[in-house]
Amino acid sequence: MDEKANGSMDTKSPVENGQIADPANWGVADVVNYFKATGFEEQATAFQDQEIDGKSLLLMTRNDVLTGLSIKLGPALKIYEYHVKPLQTQHLKSNAS
Repeated sequence: MDEKANGSMDTKSPVENGQIADPANWGVADVVNYFKATGFEEQATAFQDQEIDGKSLLLMTRNDVLTGLSIKLGPALKIYEYHVKPLQTQHLKSNAS
């Protein structure tokens, strides 16, 4: 992993050893690539436009995703429920141990 100028880590891929790397270390490009890889190519640009890095992603609320990214409601609900929320839960569990 290489450290970027903004202090985030370039993980090359959000997946390491078959598991998703801790999103707290993702840069904006990592977040965009994650959503592109999960089938939300069109919506991934919203994360780039808003400069959402991993730390920001972990702080997002349901309302942020539904209204703050200018994404259609259907995809926004799926992104939050199936991706953002589980990533937040995984991050909390891995940092609690």
